[in-house]
Amino acid sequence: MKLHELSPAEGSKRESKRIGRGHGSGNGKTAGKGHKGQKARAGHGMRPGFEGGQMPLQRRVPKRGFNNIFAEEWIAINVGALDVFEDGATVDATALAEKGIIKKTGTPVKVLGNGKISKNLTVKLNAFSAAAAEKINAAGGKAEVI
Repeated sequence: MKLHELSPAEGSKRESKRIGRGHGSGNGKTAGKGHKGQKARAGHGMRPGFEGGQMPLQRRVPKRGFNNIFAEEWIAINVGALDVFEDGATVDATALAEKGIIKKTGTPVKVLGNGKISKNLTVKLNAFSAAAAEKINAAGGKAEVI
């Protein structure tokens, strides 16, 4: 195969649709827009969700509850998840992300008391429940709030 023999894959390239260029083009007269109506007019544009004046779906469906737009997002992990670290390790958000326990390092992390921990760890995170701090300290580690 030589450079001059190369061609794109079959069906990957198609010519642009030239509308409004006369009857012979197959897209003359109304240029593929049909007859009259809002969508046939120049400069037409309807916002997403517009239903022609009918009550839109997002206003028709019932609303329930309250969504606090100022709520701070926290990641909750359990003490049992920390048992994957080696004895004497220092655990912080980056270490948790490396092990795949959390995905985002910028979000605050709180340790909850579910599960058992048997290793001596220094845990440096944003918050601890009382039970979690107690279990970490009982295993010989330290729970440090940053």
